[in-house]
Amino acid sequence: MSGTLPGPDGLERCKWCSGAPEFLPYHDAEWGFPVGDDTRLFEKLSLEGFQSGLSWRTILNKREAFRAGFAGFDIRKVAAFTDADVDRLLADKGIVRHRGKIEAVINNASRALEVTEEFGSLATFVWRYEAKGNLAPPQSASTSPESVAMSKELKKRGWKFVGPTTVFAFMQAMGLVNDHAEGCISREQAAEARLGFNVPGQ
Repeated sequence: MSGTLPGPDGLERCKWCSGAPEFLPYHDAEWGFPVGDDTRLFEKLSLEGFQSGLSWRTILNKREAFRAGFAGFDIRKVAAFTDADVDRLLADKGIVRHRGKIEAVINNASRALEVTEEFGSLATFVWRYEAKGNLAPPQSASTSPESVAMSKELKKRGWKFVGPTTVFAFMQAMGLVNDHAEGCISREQAAEARLGFNVPGQ
């Protein structure tokens, strides 16, 4: 069975992006394209943690509220959040009000600063786990050896809500693996973007 469906313009895209109107622009402009910006990487790891047990549509529709509540996911600012910020976020109807996940993002910001101090940037650390070699067929797996390894290392460093499935979804979105379906117009575009991408730390 084909992994694509024609979009509004008649061009083939991953089937999942037909699931909701907001998925199409996200798929075409973001998902699977390489990212080297620490703020965007931290945001995505945080949002994937919030998605645990929920749908990505829920999180995507709340993304601007998350950005407002978490200071644009500025790592230093979030690391400085206090109990008052936790209470503020728990009262914010625009986001997912889950104390454990909120506290995890604040904890992870501090851990991200430690990673940055050691590696020079969060991006340098993350891109060490780019998927290479024997890849599973597109969108056929929920984890990979690389996501398992990154998850294990993040947990060792004290990060929370970073299981292998969460990390793999992060890797798919941030271009560490090109998981666009064969025949999807964005698969080649993402591959071209990766060729022109300067891998942090290399």
